[in-house]
Amino acid sequence: MSVEILSLIAAIVISIILPVMGYIKIGIPPVIIVGGSALVGLLLWYKTYLYHPTDPDTIVPLFILTVAALQTHIVEEYLTGFGPAMSRVFGIHWTERSFLLIFALVGPLIYTLTILGLLHQIPIAGFVAWFIFIGPGVAEFTHFIFPFKKPAIQPENPAVISGVVRGGQVDDMPNYYYKTSGKYYFAGMWTAALPMIPGIYAIVTLV
Repeated sequence: MSVEILSLIAAIVISIILPVMGYIKIGIPPVIIVGGSALVGLLLWYKTYLYHPTDPDTIVPLFILTVAALQTHIVEEYLTGFGPAMSRVFGIHWTERSFLLIFALVGPLIYTLTILGLLHQIPIAGFVAWFIFIGPGVAEFTHFIFPFKKPAIQPENPAVISGVVRGGQVDDMPNYYYKTSGKYYFAGMWTAALPMIPGIYAIVTLV
């Protein structure tokens, strides 16, 4: 089997496994956000990169800028309790520890290997890049919607709370519900646009 066909199979498997694992571990939000980003990224990667890898001089700077902006955004999410805040909004089990493990430890490892793959025009690296362009590049707009989403857990209580959610302990869950807090904000919202700018620019440029 050719490298392209193997890469396509791997990308399809990843696009299925990630949302399923997210659903099992966290809940429905990852299926919508991660699964949607993976599907759109898969289609655009198939049309643009799989059989005609993009020149590294074009795609690598776009990817690095998007990832750098994403990591800056993740700093704000960590400082404002994004994982626990999502737990409170959707009634899911997303602790600060799991948030750090995914986005602060595993994520940068994958990004680094992806850069190496893009430099050598390895097809699967292009899929990861497209996934990042679509996810942080487009899906971050959801931060601006979350303040209006009524939390599943104690929506009228403005205090930071802890408790058992879906069989696991989640500590320090803030409430950013607009009607309760009186403020239009959600964890990570102020820097949400940072990865969107290079991400969307990358999508337009590569297409």
